[in-house]
Amino acid sequence: MWLFKFLFTETARLLRSVEGRRLLGLAVRYGDRPRNQATDITFGPYRFRVPDALSFVWQYREIFVDEFYKFYTTSTTPVIFDCGTNIGTSIVYFRQQYPRARIVAFEADKRISDLLQENLRQNKITGVEVVTKAVWTNEDGILFGSDQADSASIFSQTDRTLVPSVRLRDRLLQETQIDMLKMDIEGAETAVLTDCRDALAHVQNLFVEFHAYLDHPQTLADVLNVLEDSGFRYYLNTSQYRHTPLVNHQYKGNNSMDLQLNIFAYRN
Repeated sequence: MWLFKFLFTETARLLRSVEGRRLLGLAVRYGDRPRNQATDITFGPYRFRVPDALSFVWQYREIFVDEFYKFYTTSTTPVIFDCGTNIGTSIVYFRQQYPRARIVAFEADKRISDLLQENLRQNKITGVEVVTKAVWTNEDGILFGSDQADSASIFSQTDRTLVPSVRLRDRLLQETQIDMLKMDIEGAETAVLTDCRDALAHVQNLFVEFHAYLDHPQTLADVLNVLEDSGFRYYLNTSQYRHTPLVNHQYKGNNSMDLQLNIFAYRN
């Protein structure tokens, strides 16, 4: 009975909004496509080439339905740093909400960055600086590997590749104000935020997707300490739910992480 009530309530919620109805349509059309096959997807006036349809559907929900990246600003030309831009879905949202924003998009994977830039060109989205480098603590490059089809991480051991890097701290300090710093960098977030500890005073809003990988220390406290020392308030959210977590120490279907959550940080 509770499951029926949940499904009914969730579907009713989605049907009440344009973006919710669009999500349901995307899920029906693309949700059962074979994993990790390039697909052309149309949503609203946009047409995107995506490497994995199911991942895109989840992205769409987080970005357009749940609006993970929505923030308030008094600036007419906000500055947005998008670290881990992926194929550009977040850029579409930012451009819709803040048409005159200056956006800097960092994407470590050259193959994904090529898709990102093609999606921007095809949809005539301009005014975005694309940096095909990983945000890191130096400019010496960083090894990324892939354990799962739709993820890469500094902790992965499979197909490790040295990718160019940029020290995010240096880029932050070049700005007088950062209205939004979005960070989805697959395990590098603790090291990068720690390195940026003295460069966050002029960052107004911050989103971090935090990852804890098996056989590596859990560093959530380090991230929260950086945010607290920098004067942020924060909210934690996770969409990954485990039954009997004291027995089940990792998520079903995920053999690399035992914790993934979203951190929303802001200034009063």
